[in-house]
Amino acid sequence: MKTNNLAAVLHGIGDLRLEERSVPEPRPNELLIKIQSVGICGSDIHYWQHGRIGNFVVNNPLVLGHESSGIVQKIGSQVEGFSLGDKVALEPGIPCRICAICKVGKYNLCQNVHFLATPPIDGALERYIVHPADFCYRLPNSISLDEGAMMEPLSVGIHASTRAKITMGNRVLIMGAGPIGLATLLAAKAAGAGFIAVVDLVKSKLNVAKALGADIIQLDKHIDELPNDFDVSIDCTGAESAVRAAIEFTKPGGSVVLVGLGPDEMKLPIVKAGIKELNLLGIFRYANTYPIAVKLLESRKVDVKPLITHHFSLESIQSAFEKSQSDEAIKVMVQL
Repeated sequence: MKTNNLAAVLHGIGDLRLEERSVPEPRPNELLIKIQSVGICGSDIHYWQHGRIGNFVVNNPLVLGHESSGIVQKIGSQVEGFSLGDKVALEPGIPCRICAICKVGKYNLCQNVHFLATPPIDGALERYIVHPADFCYRLPNSISLDEGAMMEPLSVGIHASTRAKITMGNRVLIMGAGPIGLATLLAAKAAGAGFIAVVDLVKSKLNVAKALGADIIQLDKHIDELPNDFDVSIDCTGAESAVRAAIEFTKPGGSVVLVGLGPDEMKLPIVKAGIKELNLLGIFRYANTYPIAVKLLESRKVDVKPLITHHFSLESIQSAFEKSQSDEAIKVMVQL
């Protein structure tokens, strides 16, 4: 296939370039996808600004972007269930599928995951990519391609809500009103949470949380005004102060969910967590959530569109990354 295949490639800190690449051919188990929508994630920004996240270092040119959707252009010889022109959302983490952890369904914890836009694996800010068909999810006509790209952050919220076993009537505290915090708010409401409080540093983002159904929004500096009787507290910031607050405001026997990734070590009130018999639950991405996300969006029990605040073309990728750092942006969507 001869066509324009432009990609956004990170060559080093702050060095993001548009480059032409050849269009790949799908292997027997893959689909060739014409990418349409890609959301810019905090991890993309971090690689752009720092060239690394923990042990993942950009040593070679890397295509960024992992929140993506597109249209099927070519189908591998062993793939069934897809047709040319199908709209699909791409789950970005591809596990080995054969280890013990994969076989019990916790494939997000596989030690051999290939995750889009995580060195050395190229991401989805490229007009044409190939992707395993079993990690592509067909979208009904009622779900837009922008919404399809939003299934990735929504999946984090679904996984957090599932891990915490949120159910009807639960009181939930969410620390952080960025894209993941707001997606977690939507997932918690869909799970049946009866009361949700959201805390953040930025008033405009709290206003979005309120519009999405939060019962209480609170600036971080006034967090002491909140009650301390939450069944579940979910930290989506990775900040030590937020995790400490989550432990403080969760009632005895409740659960604290650690979604945000911050420093390797923190000073936390572990004795208090122990005396209160809190469940401290880690979160790493998600597993088995995309089918749920499709159903939630198709039924309109969840609406992710208010989280998409800005659109840019691929040719304006530098401006898109710069806008993603502003307080007024929640989710910046690049349309290829």
